[in-house]
Amino acid sequence: MRRAILVLLVPICILALALLAVPLAAARSFGPPSPHLGPFQVWQYSASLLWADGLLTKPVDPSAPEVDFEVQPGESVASIASRLAQAGITRDPWIMRDYLTYTGLDTSIQAGAYRLSARMSVVDLSRRMQDATPAQIQFVILPGWRIEEIAASLPTSGLNITPAEFVTTASAPLSGFAFLSGADTTEGFLYPDSYVLPRITNTSELIEGLVRNFEQHLTTDLQEGFANQGLNAYQAVILASIVQREAVNAEEAPDIASVYLNRVNGGMPLDADPTVQYAIGYNATQGTWWTNPLSLEDLKLPSPYNTYLNAGLPPAPIANPGLGALEAVASPAQTPYYYFSARCGGSGNHAFARTFEEHLQNLCP
Repeated sequence: MRRAILVLLVPICILALALLAVPLAAARSFGPPSPHLGPFQVWQYSASLLWADGLLTKPVDPSAPEVDFEVQPGESVASIASRLAQAGITRDPWIMRDYLTYTGLDTSIQAGAYRLSARMSVVDLSRRMQDATPAQIQFVILPGWRIEEIAASLPTSGLNITPAEFVTTASAPLSGFAFLSGADTTEGFLYPDSYVLPRITNTSELIEGLVRNFEQHLTTDLQEGFANQGLNAYQAVILASIVQREAVNAEEAPDIASVYLNRVNGGMPLDADPTVQYAIGYNATQGTWWTNPLSLEDLKLPSPYNTYLNAGLPPAPIANPGLGALEAVASPAQTPYYYFSARCGGSGNHAFARTFEEHLQNLCP
């Protein structure tokens, strides 16, 4: 009788040990199971993962490129796993499905766009899809923004750069670029554009990238055009920054550039409102860096940037001009105009005049 009992107990013990060994082995290799699984499910998925061990940890193709893959809101794990297999990113849908269910990661996959690759294992892919935050971000700088306005856009950009860090670094000299030789700031050379940047970009990398983009747009034709106007690159950018702020409608930029160049060549002050606005700085009441309208007292503000009080160009750019403003300075319209004023009606267009008397007639009542 005892022998019969022992004969029955031995396989039962072996079976019990096997039942315990499988989950323990899976836990050692793949971490603890989801608390939402029952005992039988734990054993079932543990056995499945151990059986497919190599398929979970080895990529399909170690040299595969990254591809775009989007997880739709509310999409099932089965659908995601199936599409990954169809795309050749994984081998079989059940491998990923079972791993996700075992670990509990199936409930926390984030909908969104990903860059995935067949060189990632199932384990890597599963963890990657827990965070839909893209590795790259799009950062846009608009023509006419000054350093502080670029900085103000950083908190919502996805870059881990504070506005204060950016302003401090951008307002300091930058070496390595001939056109910035002797400049105390990068203002004017932070090229307005749409940039795709790594999320981990730091402040210095960002500023150098913006200035390098300016350098790439500083063509031989532009430089020859600046020289034809009697300007070096730095002087041309100063003037272009003023033109950028004045030209509400881009098609008027060549005419506005012509007015300012005529005034410079005629020994007249520029009398440019944007230079005074730059000198005033942030207007807390209006919530803008560009006070408008300017008062008569504003025009008396003592500043080297005030072109109502100081002849010639201001000491540095007042904003970051776009390509259109740079081209307008390089190839201005040939006009007899020395004055311009905003047309009535708020269209943004300007009325141009040859004499001060004509200019007065163009002013709105």
